Amino acid sequence: MPYGYNGNILHVDLTNGKLEVENPPEAFYRKYMGGSAMGVYYILREMPRGADPLGPDNVLTLFVGVTTGAAISGQSRVNANAKSPLSGGIGDAQGGGFFPAELKFAGFDGIVIKGKSPKPVYLFINEGRPELRDASHLMGKVTGEVDAILKEELGDKKIEILQHGPGAENGVLFSSLVSMSNRHAGRTGMGAVMASKNLKAVVVRGTKKPAIYDSKALAALNRTGPAGVKNNPDMDGLATHGTAVVSLFNNSIGCLPTRNYSEGQFEGAEGISGELMSETILKERDTCYACVVRCKRVVEVTEGPRKVEPTYGGPEYETLSTFGSYCGVDDLKAVAYANQVCNQYGIDTIACGATIAFAMECYENGVITKEQTGGLELKFGDAEAMLAALDAIVHNQGPLGKVLSQGSEKAAAIWGNGADEFLITSKGGEAPAHMPQAKRSLGLIYAVNPFGADHQSSEHDPYYEEGVPDFNLDRLKLIGLSQPQPAYSLTPEKVKFAYNSQLFFSLCDSAELCQFVYGPAWTLYGPKETAEMINAVTGWGVTVDELQEIGARRLNLFRVFNAREGFGRADDKLPKKFFKALKGTGPTSGFALTQDELDTAIDEYYRLAGWTDNGVPTPATLKQHDIEWAAEYLPG
Repeated sequence: MPYGYNGNILHVDLTNGKLEVENPPEAFYRKYMGGSAMGVYYILREMPRGADPLGPDNVLTLFVGVTTGAAISGQSRVNANAKSPLSGGIGDAQGGGFFPAELKFAGFDGIVIKGKSPKPVYLFINEGRPELRDASHLMGKVTGEVDAILKEELGDKKIEILQHGPGAENGVLFSSLVSMSNRHAGRTGMGAVMASKNLKAVVVRGTKKPAIYDSKALAALNRTGPAGVKNNPDMDGLATHGTAVVSLFNNSIGCLPTRNYSEGQFEGAEGISGELMSETILKERDTCYACVVRCKRVVEVTEGPRKVEPTYGGPEYETLSTFGSYCGVDDLKAVAYANQVCNQYGIDTIACGATIAFAMECYENGVITKEQTGGLELKFGDAEAMLAALDAIVHNQGPLGKVLSQGSEKAAAIWGNGADEFLITSKGGEAPAHMPQAKRSLGLIYAVNPFGADHQSSEHDPYYEEGVPDFNLDRLKLIGLSQPQPAYSLTPEKVKFAYNSQLFFSLCDSAELCQFVYGPAWTLYGPKETAEMINAVTGWGVTVDELQEIGARRLNLFRVFNAREGFGRADDKLPKKFFKALKGTGPTSGFALTQDELDTAIDEYYRLAGWTDNGVPTPATLKQHDIEWAAEYLPG
């Protein structure tokens, strides 16, 4: 019998309404673990080269991992993958909450979705029985309304729903997939892909929990969790103030992107801090299935012109930054309202806030005028202008909304007039709120990552710089890292740090583990405990080295997909803005990346990965990672 997983993968052909169940062997699960490694496996095999990202040939996959639903923190994650409408390369997005565990309990480890339904439908999986149902009555409604309607319609408040919002229906390319009306599988436009297929939602309900190989070992590891939170300053801060705990710290080190990445320090940082949120609008802490960390925020604003409802959660650090410091806005309630609008409409907050900040800088530099903004005075620091731009985007209306709803990279191409000078994008994705001018190896990952700039695809530089605590370094040694480097460096050893930690994060996105709970340095559980947890669930006896190998498989399959779609080294680049000196008076004032150091780092990264000078995996490298079958998808 399988331990930890069901052995069932659902294949959905929306064009003809066909539903089939595949039962892969155990070796398949051990080789890929789940998540995006499994997702890209099916995408490569079932999506034709050159498919339109918003056409019926695109393949959308939703996968959990072999430990999803186990009684331990950090395992309830789901991965969405498809060809991204923002980049044309692989799209990748992860989300948490309770939907992932419920999908597992409903009897499935993943879903492969093809085609396009002739009418709006939702997929309902109830105790292992899948069916497609009419969704016409759900169209145009915000996420909270859809949740309420489906729970009443199905007569079960315990169902879990993953949906696209009306933003995707309106044509916003950076739309998310949303569960619980506040948990996003954001980035790369997976909501837009689901909407293009006329699939409104995936609804799941189940009570069958997969068997655990060694429940006593799992329980013993789980008991260390609460103490681990309290005894680890990073984890304790995360539990107390959520991800926003890093706002003031990043500001203090000159790493809080301000006014569209022009500066690294924001004079209004205290106004959008996690501490202020805890003191003022925080209603409660929320969590994901079985997790003791409880890092999710739930906020409420009952007074003033814009009410904020607890249904829509609360802003993360990235949201506070992109709608806050990126836009020069220090109004916490305005940012909380922006977060609510994005949750209602199913919009990725990082892409949306950063795109507005980009437009603000274009306006202030005369690249665009009121003709392009629809009469809006789009200036930094103006919370009302920021919210007006957001409203235009989510409805895809007016001259500003119709352009910005396609993302800043496409907006720059439409506007011209030097707008590209103000982009902060890589492969169509806006940079998150961690600055590569200060975290140099993170800049390398922003460039080479198959789906663009992402802060959760590798560990951050301070954990491998001189002075790092022994606790963190002892964990990093387990993945081959033992020589901390000088601050702000991008040495060959720093490149190794970027690559090796990227492999571990890649494993987490395959096994579907929260990177705030499982990681190579600061998290609740390190590499050793990660292997122990997976073994307690599955009984496989995996090692840390085997986990790194799974991460390498995912990364190489992603690069194979991109190479098949025409991507190469020319696409592993950073925006012009990152090579210009930061303004302001903070610790990183005057900092900039150089093209030479990035080029040298990319050369070393490709060498470590075993790729060609064009950044493409070789057949020998694929064979080394036991995925030689993927060589047939390489270009040429």
